[in-house]
Amino acid sequence: MSMNEKTFEIVLYGRNKCHLCDEVELYIRSLAEEFPLRMRMVDIESDPALHEEMMFVIPVVEIDGEIVFRSITHVVTLKELHEELHRRTALS
Repeated sequence: MSMNEKTFEIVLYGRNKCHLCDEVELYIRSLAEEFPLRMRMVDIESDPALHEEMMFVIPVVEIDGEIVFRSITHVVTLKELHEELHRRTALS
């Protein structure tokens, strides 16, 4: 990994006992083998405003401060996450 390669800051919003959230967490962890990234998990139940905003659309994936994927019609796939990180790598 070169020095100027950017590390993606990824936040996964979800909650406990959300199997879809666990699945997306695994996708992101697998992408860490290919892309420099740091991931943190946020439990939406720890914050009433977040819970209100996101309870029907988790898992939600934020990349570099921008919410990129909300689970509205479907849950983000590994392929979609990969394509998004790849696209962002090409832009930098």
